Amino acid sequence: MSLSSLKTISLQRFSLNFAANIIASLWMLVGSTRAFSWVKPTFIQFAVFALLGLGSNVLFSWLAAENGSVFNEQGLVSYLIWPTIILLGGIILARRASNQSLVFVPVVLWLVADTLSALLQSAVQFLGTHGWLPDWSYSFLPILFLLLFLWQTLALLWIFARRQRTPWWERIIVLVGAVALLTIWQNNVADQPIFKQIPIQPVLEEAALYEQPRLLQQALNSINPSIPGKSDWYFMGVAGYAEQNVFRSEINKVRELFDVRFGTSGNSLALINNTYSWLDEPVATKTSILQGLKRIGQQMNADEDVLLLTLSSHGDQDILQLENPPLEMDNLDPAWLREALDSSGIRWRVIVVSACYSGSFIDELESPTTVVITASAANKMSFGCTNTAEMTYFGQAFFAESLRENTSFAAAFKDASLRVSEREGFMGFEPSEPQMVIGSLMETALPAFEQVLFDKARPTIADITRSNLDNSNNMNEATINLVPDSMPEPASNALSKKTVINERQQQ
Repeated sequence: MSLSSLKTISLQRFSLNFAANIIASLWMLVGSTRAFSWVKPTFIQFAVFALLGLGSNVLFSWLAAENGSVFNEQGLVSYLIWPTIILLGGIILARRASNQSLVFVPVVLWLVADTLSALLQSAVQFLGTHGWLPDWSYSFLPILFLLLFLWQTLALLWIFARRQRTPWWERIIVLVGAVALLTIWQNNVADQPIFKQIPIQPVLEEAALYEQPRLLQQALNSINPSIPGKSDWYFMGVAGYAEQNVFRSEINKVRELFDVRFGTSGNSLALINNTYSWLDEPVATKTSILQGLKRIGQQMNADEDVLLLTLSSHGDQDILQLENPPLEMDNLDPAWLREALDSSGIRWRVIVVSACYSGSFIDELESPTTVVITASAANKMSFGCTNTAEMTYFGQAFFAESLRENTSFAAAFKDASLRVSEREGFMGFEPSEPQMVIGSLMETALPAFEQVLFDKARPTIADITRSNLDNSNNMNEATINLVPDSMPEPASNALSKKTVINERQQQ
């Protein structure tokens, strides 16, 4: 049936025409020509759905925008181009078919579908903004949104091709061409949303310029010398990438774990790249890392003491990223790190690298006196470096969970690998395959070093809290014996109880 014979009869009520156009668009989206039987292409319907389509796309862009975004006129123009093109296509079709009722048919069908699509995307974006979607979905959502944009246009072309009974090869050419054109268009305008964050060039405060040397020197001076005749553990953490807080958070949490739980307080150093820590923490550069290793090497007893070195950042093959704008710095590579460790005089080493492709560091870093643990194999990505996370997948599994429950690095690594594998499987990610290599001499010496580190005689945080709680309860019991039942509890005692309860809940 040709387009010239298409007749559209409007209903008497606006609401009925409105509902009919929604039904028509749904038929279009499933590729059915029944859409032509339902569509009511009046000018009023066109105007209403044009406003609804624009409003729903503005809503989606607003929900997807980052804090500080402003209205972007270019994004609005980019959106309006497509309904304009489709409206012109309807005018051309109407002239060729000598059927004026065709003028608004394509654009009404497309605008209704676009409105429904934008509202669906807005709902998904709202759920994602509140963290109510599974982690794996965030990498898939841009593809989903592109498919929705392609679907509504391809469905429109498909039903018109079916209505005109065009040959199958013409349909394929048109659809393939449309997919290519729309994909290229969407990718090119992706950086022009209706609400756009104005890029801010990082600026280094003058105070930070002078504060950084003092912070580094203060951190180096705080590292205590080794106690003769006793195996001491030293900790050094490096957060490499400044623009995501997860790396800073991970290194600081691991340092806190080792300082409080494993007794490295006074023997630890953290070098942090983070946009907001210039005035608080020494930055991580090759220079500061080298100075940190040399200082720890000077304070350690090379025969008795062990360094736990933890690196957390984005990575690539043989690269750990060091980035802290506006400062330009070189990335960390395993060959340089091995040379820095050797020149520092540090003999016994446990090195943990949490980054994508971190397994590529193993060949350079392994030695008879070294344990190398990586979050992934040499050709695998690792996961969890999101802006909302406190630790990466591997950092959470190894440090926050497994090291608290095991008394050897091998057992903790095995446990953490299982945890990471389960989480990646649940999220639908390709396995990262964490790696662990123990040197021949370290394999013999490590149990003794671990016995010092995991000394059960050292009270844990839970032990300290439990002891404080018991002491508080004993004090309260003694108070109850002295105070009459009718007398209200003193405010100071009530506050003490509340504080202890809060401490227990937080831990």
